[in-house]
Amino acid sequence: MSEEIAASYRSTGYAHLKSFVPREVCTMLLARMKTDLARQGMQLSSLEQQGPLLRAGAPELYGHHYPMFASFLWGMTPAVERLTGEALLPTYAYFRLYREGDICRVHGDRPACEHSLSLTLAYSDEMAWPLEVSPRRIEQPFARADEQFAVEEKAGSVAMQAGDAVLYQGVHHHHGRTTPNPNRWSAHLFLHWVGRDGPYADQAFDGQLPPAQVSF
Repeated sequence: MSEEIAASYRSTGYAHLKSFVPREVCTMLLARMKTDLARQGMQLSSLEQQGPLLRAGAPELYGHHYPMFASFLWGMTPAVERLTGEALLPTYAYFRLYREGDICRVHGDRPACEHSLSLTLAYSDEMAWPLEVSPRRIEQPFARADEQFAVEEKAGSVAMQAGDAVLYQGVHHHHGRTTPNPNRWSAHLFLHWVGRDGPYADQAFDGQLPPAQVSF
């Protein structure tokens, strides 16, 4: 199965990873995050961010502010290396909570997202909300925030259940969620890597390259 996934990833720029993470793990990630925020006297709504890709603000939490997400990203690196067939280094991870009616406009990612994983953690109403990815490779990345794909982009639609993921080449394959979210809310974790020896290697650890060695 991993060979089929790797072949799809190489040929179309993305691959559907069914049951990539056990639902129980996804549920506990959310429960632990909620508990940790409550211990700090924080509400998820206080983390709401605006952006050109969103119609409305959405709560976001990044791995450099919440170490559990960074640790999850680092721990997933060997598994994603096997799927991509490439030596990787992690860049960054973030959580986003979408509300009913939200979309994510069509876009390409920054260099730190050479290899990306969109993991669905949970839906409030168990209604799959697809991620769409174009198989057309963009050699020279450019900024966009479009409501829809162009017809010639022939975007594929991947309907994920909780625990499913889509592995995609975020810099070179444009993607988005153009159909409104049918759930009251949905929770997603986004994980990113670059090739250890690739053109974006300087983005490893989000540009904070590790020291040659650490001594105590």
